[in-house]
Amino acid sequence: MDKREGVKLLKLISIVSPCYNEQDNVEQLYLRTRDTLAEFPLLRYEHIFIDNASTDNTVPILRRLAAQDQNVKVIVNARNFGHLRSPQHAILEAHGDAVAMLLSDLQDPPELIGDMIREWERGTLVVVAIKNTSDESGLMYGIRTLYYRAVAALTNVRVFEHFTGFGLYDRTVIDIIRSRFRDPYPYFRGMIAEIGLPYKAIYYNQKRRERGITKNNFYTLYDLAMLGITNLSKVPLRLVTFTGFMLAVLSALIGTGYLFAKILFWNRFDIGVAPVVVGLFFFGSVQLVALGVIGEYIGSIHSMVQNRPLVIERERINFTDEPQV
Repeated sequence: MDKREGVKLLKLISIVSPCYNEQDNVEQLYLRTRDTLAEFPLLRYEHIFIDNASTDNTVPILRRLAAQDQNVKVIVNARNFGHLRSPQHAILEAHGDAVAMLLSDLQDPPELIGDMIREWERGTLVVVAIKNTSDESGLMYGIRTLYYRAVAALTNVRVFEHFTGFGLYDRTVIDIIRSRFRDPYPYFRGMIAEIGLPYKAIYYNQKRRERGITKNNFYTLYDLAMLGITNLSKVPLRLVTFTGFMLAVLSALIGTGYLFAKILFWNRFDIGVAPVVVGLFFFGSVQLVALGVIGEYIGSIHSMVQNRPLVIERERINFTDEPQV
């Protein structure tokens, strides 16, 4: 076997790092990831940064890193396609025998990828990183815990609690995602749960963001929460139907009670306006909530039937092939 044949046998690890306005973090992320992968001389690696049309110096920094290191590959999107579509596109562009997701804010430690690779080399197809502690506020961590447990109660799919997508996935998993999931607005962590292959959980403490500002706001968190529920469960729709039925029965019973009370106590019983007003506001609120739940599912269907591409690329660096479809 010559040297070139030996190189061909080396397995490739792909690291995918989505970023948006992370000029203070991307170089540190690259250096720490490179040092971690240096512990595995028998593996090749590529570090794919996909930039969501940053408005700061993130892209120039990535261009410089890519010029210095051919292992660094960069995709620059034409615009900001959001925090769900952009990472999914990069995952599908990765060629590795295993693909790791690593965000660019440095709240998740790049050094943990070494432990993931060792577990993968032992034959584990899915290695998920679970934050069992966090430096964020206790209130926010508690709210997240309640959300994950609510989703788990609404579905029969095993949900990974406090799993953000940080992990390493065998090529088998990536091929399943490519061939079976054609979602233009993908929920990656839900896909991993839905596939259901054997996995290994690695636990860690998630640090606070040290540099830059978070891109998460109420809308993005709400969007992610609703996407998780609508992708994994139909229970909310069934609850709407059940609630409507129960309220209809309750309304019939209350109406019948008022009728008999008026007949029996005609001169003394006064229905009054207040119960009618309160009832109208109550049932109106229930209807709005029901319409909102139904609307979330219709919105998911709308995104699906549009069948838009995940992203449109403006530029790619150090790639030798065209974007995959």
